Amino acid sequence: MMNVSSISSHIPSTQPQWVKRFASFGLAAKGVVYCLVGILAFMAAFEIGGRSEQNLTKQGVFRFILEQPFGQALLALVATGLVCYALWRLTQAFLDNERKGTDAKGIGRRAGYAFSGLVYASLAFASWRMVLGNPGNQGGGDTRQTLVRELLQKPFGQWLVGLIGLGIIAIGVYQIYRALSGKYLKNVQTATIKAELKEMIIRSGKIGYIARGIVWGLIGYLFIKAALAANASQAGGSSHAFAFLEKASYGSFLLGAVALGLFCYGIFMFVRARYEVINTR
Repeated sequence: MMNVSSISSHIPSTQPQWVKRFASFGLAAKGVVYCLVGILAFMAAFEIGGRSEQNLTKQGVFRFILEQPFGQALLALVATGLVCYALWRLTQAFLDNERKGTDAKGIGRRAGYAFSGLVYASLAFASWRMVLGNPGNQGGGDTRQTLVRELLQKPFGQWLVGLIGLGIIAIGVYQIYRALSGKYLKNVQTATIKAELKEMIIRSGKIGYIARGIVWGLIGYLFIKAALAANASQAGGSSHAFAFLEKASYGSFLLGAVALGLFCYGIFMFVRARYEVINTR
């Protein structure tokens, strides 16, 4: 069986500038998406502009961009950036630019890069379909519910859905760990950031990763609820997580706080686009 090393040996070596430009453009596009998710979630939390947390998916963000003046061109830029981000993650996975190696830990990290690349490739595909006038499937939560519904019909389906939920929660916990441990700054050249901005930027990254971890954790929790109830409708994506927060005590304030955190995460993606060390070989 061909392993990751043998696959990467058959792929032409990367051109450093190609990788750096794609990574920076991709991170900036990701920043745009998360800033808009944060803004729209905050508006939904306090019922500003008639916004609802029910439509706060990344596809909802794409529709929002499309509705703006020159929206088609703007969405095309974001979609192109998401393609760049996906390609950068896939080069990290298969070309091992980060030198993670082929031991169990390294393969795990590279698998994570590949997963991220595939997720953002699907988002890029969805956004390009909208640019070209074909909205396709507009419900990320519905896609997850379809997956859960199909799994629940399989032998040990509830266990499978529950394990997926635990895995999603683990991703959320890792995001929070990265924030609290400072690992989110590992490849960012903070020494080159202006002193008057550095503290604010570092804090925005920490808050952003914690907020993102909370959202991942809530999505995982909803998967576990769906598994325990054998009810696919209880699973969902970010919009369902936001709705869950909104229904809690002081829900508007909780959702508003998470929304500000996601906005901070988006801002930190711009910082990464500008100051991150991009390994190319």
